[in-house]
Amino acid sequence: MKKSGSHKVESASRESASREVDARIHELGDWRGEMLARLRTLIKQADPEVVEECKWKKPSNPGGVPVWSHDGMICTGETHKSVVKMTFAKGAFLDDPAGLFNSSLEGNLRRAIDFHEGDKVNEKALKALIRAAVASNRSKA
Repeated sequence: MKKSGSHKVESASRESASREVDARIHELGDWRGEMLARLRTLIKQADPEVVEECKWKKPSNPGGVPVWSHDGMICTGETHKSVVKMTFAKGAFLDDPAGLFNSSLEGNLRRAIDFHEGDKVNEKALKALIRAAVASNRSKA
C-alpha cells in the first residue's frame, strides 16, 4: 500500500512541476516561450519518462529554470533576452555529429545550444542528443 501512496505523491509532484514549467513558458509571452515550449515537447518525445522541474528560484528569477532529468540531469532550458539556452549537464561527453552544440564549448563538462529568434530546430538530431544523454546517465546509474 505504501507504494501506491508514494506513487500518488510522486505523480502530484510531477504535475506541480509541469505546471511550474507551463507558467514559466506562459510568462515569457514571446518567441522565447514558444521556443522553450517546442524544446520541451521534443524532450518529452525523445524520452517519455523524463522528469521535469524548476530549480534555482531566486528573487531575480522567481519561476526558476526548467530542468529535465532521467537517472540524472539531462538539460536545462534557460531564457535570456536574446536567446533560449539549452544546456546539457554532461554535454562534453556526448557525440554531437550534427554539430548542435554552439555555446559553452570551452568547459570540461557542459555544452549548450543557443537558440535565437527565428532559428530552426534540427528535431531529429536534438532528439538523438537527448537520448544519448539519457543513455549516458543510465550507464552511470
